[in-house]
Amino acid sequence: MKIEVLAPQDLSEDDLATWTRLQGESALASPFLSHRWIETLSRAGGPDRKQMKIATLHDDGNIVGFLPARCARFTALPPGAPLCDYQGLIAEPWVRLDPRDIVAALGVARLDFDKLLADQVQFKNFIRGGSSSQVVDIRAGYAAYEADRKAAGTDILKDCAKKRRKLEREHGEAVFTACSASEADLDQLIAWKRTQYATTNQTDIFDAGWPLDVLKDLFRRGDPDFGAQLFTLHVNGALVAAHLALCTDKIAHAWFIAHDDAFGRYSPGVILITEVIKWAAERGMWELDMGPGDYRFKLSLANRTRQVAHGFVGRPSASSLFRGAAYRVREMAEALPLGAYSALPGKAMRRLDVIRSL
Repeated sequence: MKIEVLAPQDLSEDDLATWTRLQGESALASPFLSHRWIETLSRAGGPDRKQMKIATLHDDGNIVGFLPARCARFTALPPGAPLCDYQGLIAEPWVRLDPRDIVAALGVARLDFDKLLADQVQFKNFIRGGSSSQVVDIRAGYAAYEADRKAAGTDILKDCAKKRRKLEREHGEAVFTACSASEADLDQLIAWKRTQYATTNQTDIFDAGWPLDVLKDLFRRGDPDFGAQLFTLHVNGALVAAHLALCTDKIAHAWFIAHDDAFGRYSPGVILITEVIKWAAERGMWELDMGPGDYRFKLSLANRTRQVAHGFVGRPSASSLFRGAAYRVREMAEALPLGAYSALPGKAMRRLDVIRSL
């Protein structure tokens, strides 16, 4: 297997067509694994513009795989981190190789990942833990999905309908808008998210500047096959919830969602998501991917899960030794019966990774 490293602009139209074909209809079809995600990042003013590299895998003269990464001096990170919800090798199913060979070709000491598709066998020896992404599969249509949720014993769709009726009785008609072009509503969504980051003591990713450039670029594109689509819920003309999803023609990936706290008792964000599910099903889309997280509404709405993993691929180096030591501390803490304290090293690693990515 030959590995050649290219800049995004060096990929030919045939290369891009091969990339899209390799994505197919599997989990690789995620918009975060599309070459169009890479192209967007390369236009933005963040670190991806200068540091993006594409490892292309060749067999018998043909390209059989791609692995994009943002490559700094010692470490390669997922493209667009921390905005990116999936990472992985886009390749023929039969491809087998030691990912350390890709790390060497990229010219770095290690490759970090935090939401790698966990079924990628090439990386199985480098996974240090994982979690589940919650997926709403609507390939069979909304009626079948609704029946499935009822059979599973969850009343979330029924509860949302009740809350919407209560909201309308007390405040007026609730209006759902798909693919809104309102920049004012997008700005309000971002403002709500920044307030949420502050009140929950999370890193405000928008402080770095370039994440907002990426969002605005995708939002303004207006491309139904790839872009950020804004979904809104208004009551009496006032915005009460907004949801920005990264979409292809077949997949909607929930990205940023927030609501007006004054309407919190009506769960307007969940009402909005149920409307997005209906909208997507009507258009013959495959799924709404709600991403990682064990929030109750996600667990109730999801009818499928997708496993993601965190870990790193390292070559012999001080950088790899340091990362391995950090994971050993994290794993030892998580194995101890210390309650919430056991999770502190993992939280610290994740926060540092977000800061480093920005």
